[in-house]
Amino acid sequence: MQTVHYIEWLKDIVRENVSLVGGKGANLGEIYKSNPTPNGFVVTTKAYFDFLKENNLSNKINNLVGLIDFKNSESLVKASEQIKKEIIQSRISETLAKKIVSAYRLLGNVLSDPFVAVRSSSNIEDLKNVSFAGQMETFLNVKGDANLILKIKEVWASLFDSKALFYRHENKLDHFRIGSAVVIQKMVNSEMSGVIFTIDPVNRDKTKVIIEAIYGLGELLAKGEVTPDHYEVSKKGNVIVYKKVAEQQIMLKKKGFSNNKIRVSKEKCGKQKITDEQIVKLVALGKKLESHYGYPQDVEWAIEKNKIYILQTRPVTTKDALKGLFLHMQGETLSKEIGSKGYKLLLQGDPASPGIGMGRVNIIENAKEISKVKKGDVLVAQATNPDFVPAMKKAVAIVTEKGGRTSHAAIVSRELGVPAIVGAKNATKILKNGLLVTVNGTSGDVYKGIYGIHSKTINKELEEPIVTATKVYVNLSDPSLADRTALLPADGVGLLRAEFIMAQVGTHPKKMIRNGKSSVFVNMLSDSLEKFCRAFGERPVVYRTSDLKTNEYKNLIGGRAFEPHEENPMLGYRGAFRYINDPEVFNLELEAIKKVRFIRGCRNLWIMIPFVRTVKELIQVKRLISSSGLYRSESFKIWMMVEIPSNVIMLEKFINVGLDGVSIGSNDLTQLILGIDRDNSEIAHEFDEQSEAVLWAFERAIKMCGKYKITSSICGQAASMYPSLLEKLVKWGITSVSVSPDAVLATRKLISEFEKKIVA
Repeated sequence: MQTVHYIEWLKDIVRENVSLVGGKGANLGEIYKSNPTPNGFVVTTKAYFDFLKENNLSNKINNLVGLIDFKNSESLVKASEQIKKEIIQSRISETLAKKIVSAYRLLGNVLSDPFVAVRSSSNIEDLKNVSFAGQMETFLNVKGDANLILKIKEVWASLFDSKALFYRHENKLDHFRIGSAVVIQKMVNSEMSGVIFTIDPVNRDKTKVIIEAIYGLGELLAKGEVTPDHYEVSKKGNVIVYKKVAEQQIMLKKKGFSNNKIRVSKEKCGKQKITDEQIVKLVALGKKLESHYGYPQDVEWAIEKNKIYILQTRPVTTKDALKGLFLHMQGETLSKEIGSKGYKLLLQGDPASPGIGMGRVNIIENAKEISKVKKGDVLVAQATNPDFVPAMKKAVAIVTEKGGRTSHAAIVSRELGVPAIVGAKNATKILKNGLLVTVNGTSGDVYKGIYGIHSKTINKELEEPIVTATKVYVNLSDPSLADRTALLPADGVGLLRAEFIMAQVGTHPKKMIRNGKSSVFVNMLSDSLEKFCRAFGERPVVYRTSDLKTNEYKNLIGGRAFEPHEENPMLGYRGAFRYINDPEVFNLELEAIKKVRFIRGCRNLWIMIPFVRTVKELIQVKRLISSSGLYRSESFKIWMMVEIPSNVIMLEKFINVGLDGVSIGSNDLTQLILGIDRDNSEIAHEFDEQSEAVLWAFERAIKMCGKYKITSSICGQAASMYPSLLEKLVKWGITSVSVSPDAVLATRKLISEFEKKIVA
């Protein structure tokens, strides 16, 4: 194209013309010359931008977009409707209208106007790393000059649909640099239609071509309203290696001037949609397009009067192919293991996006209900559309009753990296709201219960969690367990140990500081803390800052250069004293906490200070915390470990310095009160958290906290080991206990019984 025009014919377009004719238009022009593609033309992005300028729409749209609160769906929809109204009510210039009508007439004949398909073609659509699945409008069987002009404006308007606005906002795309060309093509009245993938989009297998087919026009397939036939063909020899024929009840067909859903006859309903010969022809076309572009293609096709037409081609979009392959392999491993564990298979569908997701079922009837979906839910629906995307981002897995690997649910799930299953018949009836399930997006299976951490009995009990006045927290250290553990009915994390995270970093933090890698340490710690905080949502995560002893620090890379030799590390250079004496490492921890809270938005992260020997030490550590820019507030609490006898004896003075809560470390406190090393086999049998002296300390600490109305907790193993001790703790007024994941349910059950006794 030597000069810029408002109209460009497909025969004149090449793939380099994306900025003028959009991704779809450029691809169609590229394939038109050597593939069976319907004739057509493109109304260019220049026409769109000139239309905005002539009607002074850019300022109006800019002002309306500026008013949107993207966290408020009502605000988003309201602005979108106003923008679309402004566009549709504006006039297309006489010059542009004449050019469109003249080109339209050339598609037909002297006797009648042709039926055409009118499709969007954004200048960033259908590119390698971006999927706009279903966001902009497509109109089929459009006929007549006036109707065509209206539909072009409606396509332009759909660029500002609420779902498109939200998508661009989330992906940080400029609303005003994006233009929409419009493809006008002679209509193919499809008897059958579908898609070709020249790579398996789920497991990234390049040796196969995947074909999906339905009766009628392809819109129902894209929307996921019908489940297609699924065929897999080996590229070597074009051998059909797998077929799955779906039962199709309805199809979309042209009737007069409109498209109508009609019932498929009983005779055709469960039959294979296309012949084996047609499958092989489609494979050849797909391989040809993949060879032309040099990377895997997602190709739309249609058949009319036994002739195959290619309607569109684009790159297969998955943001991270290696991640997708890893998730697929992970899913295959689970498939092999889970059958032997006795988990009940509830449902089977077609794999659409690889990986494993575990959570509570949340059934959504339509897009108006998406606000019901919470982070960590398994979203279950008949089908999804672009309005579902905000909810899909929160889900750990997605299951739809209808659709294939080219449906909206499948494409968006793969882009988001969320495990998904499509075509799972009767999913909304078989699955129940609140049911805990494991979804394997690689195999297409849905199992009852959470795999890998809880037994079948616990899964059953998780369905109806018990509510208690005394909070039950969980002790954690491994970030990889955060998501699963968050499914337990725990009120938060009462003890998040820093030591395991530091061990994962592997290198002594002082060595990292000396090597100029302080920011690396901060980022690694921040990443781990964020995993815990996001998994637990609004529930608090109490992070106990580092309390590695010298012998433990020495085991880290470079540790021996920075740690003194100590005969008794337990009573040595550790906890609060270490922060005060050499605050470098503690300051890095505080930087990580700030990053997670202020930059990454996880306001549920609190802090707990370990091994504080004196009130003076607490004052000095609190100064370090406030100097870093962290201050106590409703969303940021400072706790102290009570694990030294002096903490119990002087607790009133510690509290008066300013604390929001304490957590009793029963293990260390018992050792120090009784003078017993529980790791010493000679005397370990004398270690007893229920000795009279230790019980006195527990009771004093809890009642002192009650007097000053601050939180009291316990995070050692004693609370979950001895029911009689747990009963005493509840009676004394402890506000929470923090136990290992496997003890959460049993502990809450016992607390419920003890609380009932007190009330009675």
